[in-house]
Amino acid sequence: MKVLGTIHDPVFTERTYSRLDQFFLQYIKDERDLPFIYLTIRISVTLLPLAALLFMPFVTGWVWWTVAAIHFYISNFVFKGPFGLMLHCTSHRPFFKPEYPLLNNYLPWVLAPFFGHTPETYYSHHIGMHHPENNLEDDDSSTMEFQRDCYKSFLSYFGRFFVLGVHNLLGYLRRKKRGKLAKRAMTGEIVFGIVCTILCFVNWQATVLVFLLPLVIYRLIAMMGNWTQHAFVDFDDPGNAYKNSITCINVKYNKKCWNDGYHISHHVRPGLHWTEHPIFFQKTLDKYAQNQAVVFDGLDFLQIFFLLMRRRYDVLASHMVNLDGAFADDAEAIAVLRRRTQRIPVAVSVEAVAA
Repeated sequence: MKVLGTIHDPVFTERTYSRLDQFFLQYIKDERDLPFIYLTIRISVTLLPLAALLFMPFVTGWVWWTVAAIHFYISNFVFKGPFGLMLHCTSHRPFFKPEYPLLNNYLPWVLAPFFGHTPETYYSHHIGMHHPENNLEDDDSSTMEFQRDCYKSFLSYFGRFFVLGVHNLLGYLRRKKRGKLAKRAMTGEIVFGIVCTILCFVNWQATVLVFLLPLVIYRLIAMMGNWTQHAFVDFDDPGNAYKNSITCINVKYNKKCWNDGYHISHHVRPGLHWTEHPIFFQKTLDKYAQNQAVVFDGLDFLQIFFLLMRRRYDVLASHMVNLDGAFADDAEAIAVLRRRTQRIPVAVSVEAVAA
C-alpha cells in the first residue's frame, strides 16, 4: 500500500486573461470553465468538418477511408474522454449564463451525437436517476446485483443496459413523476433515430462511422467506467458514498478529463466544481479513513477495470492509499476489496439501507 503524498491533480489558479479569454468570459457562468470553451472550439473545427467530408459524394475510395481513419482516431482517442466528462461537468453546473440559454444546447444537441451520446439521455440518466439513487436498487445502472470481478457478470450488465437502458430509464422517470426529464430523453432518442435514418439514405457507411459506431463505443466505455467507479460496494452499507465509490488520484486521466477520478467526493458533493475535488479530498481525509474508502494512487478507471477482471488484487492493493492507517496491511486491504466486489442481492441492500 501507499502513503498519501503530494497530489498533482489540477486545481484552479488565477491568471491574467487575454482579450480572447475576456470575450468568452462574458458568456460562461464560471471562469474556471474557460478550458471547456477552447475544447469545444477544437472539436468544432476539427471533428465536424471531417464528419461532413465523409458525407460528401466527391469523397470516395482511399480518400474516404483516410478521412474515416483520421475521424475515428480523433473522435475516440483525442476527444472522447475530455468531451464526455465536459458534458458531465456541464450537466451538474450549467456552462453558460442564464441569459444565453440556447448556448447550453450546443454540447448535448450538436456535439454530443458525434460521440455516441443521444441528446438529453445522458442528463436524464445521470442527473435524473443515477445520483438520486446512488447506485442502489432503483438505479438501473447499479452494479450491486453483479459479481464485480467477473467478465461474464460485466457482459450481462452491459448487455442489459445496452438493450433495455433507455426503456428502463423512461419507466423509472415516469414512476418517479419526473415527466419533463422523460420527455427530454425520449425526444433526444427519437430525433437521433430520425436523423440517422435519413442520413443512412445519404451515405450509410458515413452514418455508421460518424454516429452509430460511436454510440456503441460510448455506451461500452460508459458502463466500464460506471462498473469500476462502483465496483467496491460495502455489503452492509451500500448507500454510503465512501463505501460504494472509489477515488483515483495522481493520474493523467484527471488532467485530461477534469478530475473525474474523484468519484467519492463527486457523490458526496455532486455540485462541487471539478477544480475543487483535490482540495475537498484533502480536507476530508478523516471521512475516507473512517470508512476504509478505496483510494488508488496512479491507476485510472480503465486500468482498475482490467486488473479487477483478472482478479489482480495484489496489484490493486499495492496502489491503494492507506489513509491514517485505515488498513493494517496489504492482506487486510485485499480482503476488503474482495468483500466489496461480492454480489449484493436487492433484498439485502434494501434491508441495509433501511437499517
